[in-house]
Amino acid sequence: MKNRNKIKELLKKEAHAVEAIAEKLDENIDRALELILNCKGKVVVTGMGKTGIIGRKISATFASTGTPSIFLHPAEAIHGDLGMVDSTDLVMMISNSGQTSELIEIFPYFKGKNIPVICLSGNLNSTLGKMSDAVIDIGVPKGFEPLGLVPMSSTTTALAMGNAIATIVLQEKKFCHDDFAVLHPGGIIGKRLLLAVSDVMHQGEENPIISDDATFKEAILEMTSKGLGCVSIINEHGKLAGIITDGDLRRIFQHFENPFHEKVHLLMTKDPKVIKPETLGIEALEVMETYSITMIPVVDEDHKPIAMLHMHDLIRAGIVPEN
Repeated sequence: MKNRNKIKELLKKEAHAVEAIAEKLDENIDRALELILNCKGKVVVTGMGKTGIIGRKISATFASTGTPSIFLHPAEAIHGDLGMVDSTDLVMMISNSGQTSELIEIFPYFKGKNIPVICLSGNLNSTLGKMSDAVIDIGVPKGFEPLGLVPMSSTTTALAMGNAIATIVLQEKKFCHDDFAVLHPGGIIGKRLLLAVSDVMHQGEENPIISDDATFKEAILEMTSKGLGCVSIINEHGKLAGIITDGDLRRIFQHFENPFHEKVHLLMTKDPKVIKPETLGIEALEVMETYSITMIPVVDEDHKPIAMLHMHDLIRAGIVPEN
């Protein structure tokens, strides 16, 4: 309990540090946002040590939300990596002290190319603070860092500020869900936003279809050969009239002593739920969950079944329910 209370107090202290920098915002944040939004190249984020780790995350956030960005390690920069930085770029330096020697050493290169520099620092009157085009205060009160040395609250404020800036930038650029999906095609969020029914549905020879004047025996053979546990029933015009699924078999055998020679139009479930090929996979999954079904016919504009979708296909593709 004692340590739990200590953790609680430390978390409150971190939160207070973030609230404190919010109160210190001035015209420098406006200037920084203007520089980023007008940048024709990429945002180059740089910092040393723990601050550098925070810089990598901020850079990754920019890159994943529509603003080209790289992280530049200052120690590597002075050994050739400065070549990554172009005159159209913008540099964001992170240094709590504002006196990081590695950053001061590479600063003249940026000035020589008229590259704007934004500095996130806890010391506005530091060397980096005075030289930068915009300096944003991320300083924390004394006593907020263990032993007054270990960067903890200061890295929290740096990350929070970076996240806030990146959020405003993506909003100003009108970065939307579709843009996010394009940049994250391999992740679950991207798949939710990109993957359509047409990407995973069973069509052509894989699509189980039989006419409504066929027998129940023929329907079972079609279901078995296609291995999807269902079959779409079409009328004389080729439009979907009904469906028979594995779940219907028990009901059919309960009502018919020998149903094998019965016509399927007498046994099928009429007007089943359907989906369109352009429907997003996550929307299709929601429909299937709502109606407790595991397969659903895919129809075209004329209500003709062009494919069959199974819930397992969506799950295998990475589409999973939100809850």
